[in-house]
Amino acid sequence: MSGVTLKNVIKRYGDVQVIHGVDLDIQDGEFCVFVGPSGCGKSTLLRMVSGLEETTDGSIHIGDRDVTREDPARRGVAMVFQTYALYPHMTVQENMGFGLKMNGYAKADIDAKVAEATRILKLEEYLARKPAALSGGQRQRVSIGRAIVRGPEVFLFDEPLSNLDAELRVEMRVEIARLHKEIGATMIYVTHDQVEAMTLADKIVVLRKGVIEQVGAPMHLYNDPDNKFVAGFIGSPAMNFLKGTVNSKGTVDVPALQQAVKMDVTMPSGGTDVEIGLRPEHLIIDPKGKTHTVELSESLGGVSYSYLMSETGEKIIVEERGATRSTEGDVVGLKIDPENARLFNAATEQRIR
Repeated sequence: MSGVTLKNVIKRYGDVQVIHGVDLDIQDGEFCVFVGPSGCGKSTLLRMVSGLEETTDGSIHIGDRDVTREDPARRGVAMVFQTYALYPHMTVQENMGFGLKMNGYAKADIDAKVAEATRILKLEEYLARKPAALSGGQRQRVSIGRAIVRGPEVFLFDEPLSNLDAELRVEMRVEIARLHKEIGATMIYVTHDQVEAMTLADKIVVLRKGVIEQVGAPMHLYNDPDNKFVAGFIGSPAMNFLKGTVNSKGTVDVPALQQAVKMDVTMPSGGTDVEIGLRPEHLIIDPKGKTHTVELSESLGGVSYSYLMSETGEKIIVEERGATRSTEGDVVGLKIDPENARLFNAATEQRIR
């Protein structure tokens, strides 16, 4: 197995540059997830690693090999796509072994590799079936099995769960996490779903407009975002952002909270416009207050999310647990813990620390 290193990687289509000098180290055996909104460049970057997209400038290394101009078949990678791309006239066993057969492997070797992949993916009882007789999750497992039999140095997943329903997505997330633990291979996974990113990754790479915004472990990005974009993208429901202004006393006037908030950061000069970021679980509803109207309460059983409207017109999401919870139409107050608040410059959107 091998790690992957990208050095000042650039991608242009004519005069349009879509990847802007990306530098990234993915360690051997690491599960790395590229995440970001549509059009951020995550799939393009993955396809550059695979060789399906030409790298305009910079270099890509797999292990100690420079594969920047290497043919995709020689890079030692296997790719799993959003579409299953299975041959409909072949059985599961034939689909999984077809690539090896085309490369001249002996039948005994093919059978051994397919048997090992079916064991890992628990597909033994489906070997004689054709794709039409499989569920979506089973088809995706077959496509993953086809990648496994190749014995690649690096696995590449391009939004592999996008075509599955919600229940199957959860099931397949568990399968892929288990697969990574059993095989121990380097895996790069592309998704727009930050829940997938948080639950699967050892390392998350947050991309926006072809630029890496931040790299880190899931909980590091959740707790310590570098900017407003990362803070808002990682976490579900998203972080709340409340407008504020630094006052002459070095605290932040937050109209939506009707209070000044003192924070343990290097505070900018008085008059600077800022935004305070607070996750829903770091806000507490005060039933005795009269500053926010509950517009909707979304109950999920053990937890509820209350959608509040402040007197300033700012919307706020609050997580509630326990027996007593807010209901639609309630007028309440809010309490915060400044230690869990994050401060951002309103103009640059960068974190103030």
